[in-house]
Amino acid sequence: MTKLELDVIGVVRGGRSEPVHDNWGSVRAVIELDKAKVRPRALAGLDAFSHVEVIYQFHRVPLGTVVQGSRRPRDRTDLPDVGIYAQRGRNRPNRLGVTVCNLIAIDGLSIVVEGLDAIDDTPVLDIKPYISGFAPRGEVREPAWAKEVMGRYW
Repeated sequence: MTKLELDVIGVVRGGRSEPVHDNWGSVRAVIELDKAKVRPRALAGLDAFSHVEVIYQFHRVPLGTVVQGSRRPRDRTDLPDVGIYAQRGRNRPNRLGVTVCNLIAIDGLSIVVEGLDAIDDTPVLDIKPYISGFAPRGEVREPAWAKEVMGRYW
């Protein structure tokens, strides 16, 4: 398999310092973009959107804890044993996270967001505007355990 090299374009500042499971909805953080990799005009027009998708790396997950098979979400014995790709846990093979969060403000190369479930110093790989046309078309199906896990997440 081929290796892929990515550049970190910025870092999360503030918000939380520890990766706790719930109550991320009101957490505010700033994404500070690297001026050596991002030009100021790269954010032109982004302020017209209410939400952004942030792609980042779970940088504090040790490689030795990565799950390549299945596990119980949040290690809860009352939840089913499901494959790592059937859940959004951070112990995934590439340790990538993706979150849609509220865009609060842009100041130069700093983006203030709310509801980003990434901790302080998290490397940011990409930012995209949330465009409803890319949202799922048709009915969304998910198991009951997934709804239960998300009950207090935001």
